[in-house]
Amino acid sequence: MTLSEKVSALPGKPGVYQFFDKEGVIIYVGKAKHLRKRVSSYFNRDRYDNGKTALLVRRIVDLRHIVVKSEYDALLLENNLIKEHQPKFNIQLRDDKTYPWICIKKERFPRVFPTRNIVKDGSEYYGPYASVKKMKSVLDIISKIHKIRNCNYNLSQENIEAGKFKVCLEYHIGNCLGPCVGKQSQRDYDQGIDEIRKIIKGDVDPVIKSFKQKMSEAVTRLDFEKAEDWKQKAEAMESYQSKSVVVTPSIRNVDVASIISDDSFSYLNYMRVVNGAVIQSHSVEFKKKLAEQDEELLLMGLAEMRNVFDSEAKEVILSHELDTELEGLTLHKPQRGDKKALLDFSLRNARFFMLERQKSQEKVDPERHSKRILKTLQEDLRMGELPMHIECFDNSNFQGSYPVAACVVFKNAKPSKKDYRHYNIKTVEGPNDFASMEEVIYRRYKRLLDEGQSLPQLIVIDGGKGQLSSALKSLELLDLRGKIAIIGIAKRLEEIYFPEDSVPVYIDKRSESLKLIQRLRNEAHRFGITHHRSRRSKEAFNSELLNVPGIGENSAKKLLRTYYSVDRIKTLAKEDLQKVVTAAQAEKIIAYFRP
Repeated sequence: MTLSEKVSALPGKPGVYQFFDKEGVIIYVGKAKHLRKRVSSYFNRDRYDNGKTALLVRRIVDLRHIVVKSEYDALLLENNLIKEHQPKFNIQLRDDKTYPWICIKKERFPRVFPTRNIVKDGSEYYGPYASVKKMKSVLDIISKIHKIRNCNYNLSQENIEAGKFKVCLEYHIGNCLGPCVGKQSQRDYDQGIDEIRKIIKGDVDPVIKSFKQKMSEAVTRLDFEKAEDWKQKAEAMESYQSKSVVVTPSIRNVDVASIISDDSFSYLNYMRVVNGAVIQSHSVEFKKKLAEQDEELLLMGLAEMRNVFDSEAKEVILSHELDTELEGLTLHKPQRGDKKALLDFSLRNARFFMLERQKSQEKVDPERHSKRILKTLQEDLRMGELPMHIECFDNSNFQGSYPVAACVVFKNAKPSKKDYRHYNIKTVEGPNDFASMEEVIYRRYKRLLDEGQSLPQLIVIDGGKGQLSSALKSLELLDLRGKIAIIGIAKRLEEIYFPEDSVPVYIDKRSESLKLIQRLRNEAHRFGITHHRSRRSKEAFNSELLNVPGIGENSAKKLLRTYYSVDRIKTLAKEDLQKVVTAAQAEKIIAYFRP
């Protein structure tokens, strides 16, 4: 049977499909509500928005499918197959840590301890904990409330009755009640284990209620020492509960999942909420392969997290609306109220995780960081190519005097200071920013063209529509209009102007692309102001001492370093001047300023 015949023969039911290459290797695993429609969509397109998808389709020589009862079953099966086969074109969950768990050992008088290795021997494992500190806080409260053994003896009834064990130091210091010698019954011990399960799961209200009830019973028996012990345990549990991230008591048992993305990676945060408190929060990173949509990754990540954390919540709050139904689950995206606040909290965690990963990756791979920013800039400005080379221009003048301009150059999103240029305006009289911008743009790119140097992909003009229009005139004269992307950025509201578009564009203030444009603008302003001040200082300096016959620049600088101002130099006697310059030069200074 040919590949097209296999596609046509697929059933219209939910299931999982697998694509194979000519070597018989699984290269992609996917899920579908309707297998035939989904798989056919790969082969019924003339072109793909993503080049990797086109490459995948070209490499498919065979396919197999598995029919399941529901879309949720398909999701879980897809997840397991991806983990098992790790196909080349599937997204991969980047989570290389081995997280700690709390284990309740399957044995008589169970031990409770942390572990990173899960052994399938019937023991109970709770977690994983993204933070060791969080896990230790749970174990600390358990140790305060219940006296659990930490020895690894085989406490069978036969061994205890045979007297094989003796109490250890832990018993003498009050950390164990001596089940090894029959001083604590199995029923009493197991009751404590049941309460520990509730504490680990975050269901502490019944535990606190039980402790307070036992305290009241002890008071009734006039056993005030025991009553004080139960009171301290109840207060310890209330203190532990108050340190949890409390959302609202009305939200009983829900899962929350949110996702945000950049061009290559997606970052998912998952939270479990029990009795109004966040008891677990975990974030993971996905590496995109085929330009997957956030909704697709969110659904896959949700299935993975619920499996890892063994969640039984029937309600799930999501950051995106999903066009799917999962049996036994209620999925929704809240618009207001406590659940919306909970979703916002999850999104903040996802964003912080993204920034943390990006910063750490920037240290390891600076190129990835730069390309991500440039890719965002390309999308925000609707450019056809990646702006690897950007130039920014700024004008400076002082009431029309000393007009100068600055050009700063960024390559690969970083300053290339050896390419910075200053310009003294030559053809413009008075304060005319528009004409100055027209002159400097023409001079800059006329020279680049004459010398055969590479042109930028993007020009940024510090100014609004007027400055941008002036720059366009020069580009038109050089036959460069339309060949180089150009924008203007106005200072007041950081609005972005495009050629021949009177309505500005506003980029998100938190966007990395806007921050890059602002950095370019600020660097051009700094560079231009520095040159402008230098020129004004030089002009002011030239107008005084350098007009004295026989006084050069070095002599003038020596005089100013010694006597600080020209006004003071004008009043000095010959003897004072001769301490710095020659007698002949001193006479010329006196003759010039006091003829």
